[in-house]
Amino acid sequence: MSQQSKVFIITGGASGIGYAFAEHLARAGHRLVIADLRGAGEAADRIKAEGHAAIGVTADVVKADDAAAMVAAAIQEFGGVDVLVNNAGLFTTLGLKPFEQVSDQEWMRVMEVNTLGPFVCAKAVVPAMRQRGAGRIINIASTVPMKGIPNMIHYVASKGAVIAFTRSLARELGPDNITVNAVAPGFTLSDGVLQNDLHTKMGDVTRKLSRIIQRDQVPEDLVGALEFLASDGASFMTGQTLAVDGGSVFL
Repeated sequence: MSQQSKVFIITGGASGIGYAFAEHLARAGHRLVIADLRGAGEAADRIKAEGHAAIGVTADVVKADDAAAMVAAAIQEFGGVDVLVNNAGLFTTLGLKPFEQVSDQEWMRVMEVNTLGPFVCAKAVVPAMRQRGAGRIINIASTVPMKGIPNMIHYVASKGAVIAFTRSLARELGPDNITVNAVAPGFTLSDGVLQNDLHTKMGDVTRKLSRIIQRDQVPEDLVGALEFLASDGASFMTGQTLAVDGGSVFL
């Protein structure tokens, strides 16, 4: 894999899996734009304190103006954008409930953040990637659409849409030398999961699903897959969903 420094935008990068991505990529020598609704500046400051290049941008991924400002900040600070990581999403604040108890408003809010967000951010970043002559879009999906996890039907449907979005966008952007792939985590013990006790609430469900690697998944388990998909070694790989979940599904 090439060690050439790249410019990454990471949405939802101030905490949890997104911050694990940011920390790992910064230590690998990449330059980062951390975008989040809150805490982006503080997250960037922690990374800069270690001597790495990062800026924080407050952004709501479903707002086109915020997405455009995020890209403009990357261009102003680092001269362009090489990789967009569509990580922002709703999950840890969702309650487990039968599908008929999910309100229309909650369904639409999950779809807005988890599917409109990646769409808006991709539209914002692609012109800068085309100008650069190449780019990578990496969507954070999930293995739940393959497993059919119950009682989170809005989340499951949204992540299935992310996988479909990845495949279709890969075909559209291939002629521009922009690859589009997805990382599909299993149930990961992120900060939000631990703070909202989802590891207990979903424990019975996840334990029923066979896993070859018999331990809990943590955010650090995902960083290698992300780094690979952003690397020169993955330049001929697009439209793919890479499951990183201890072997509980095979794609």
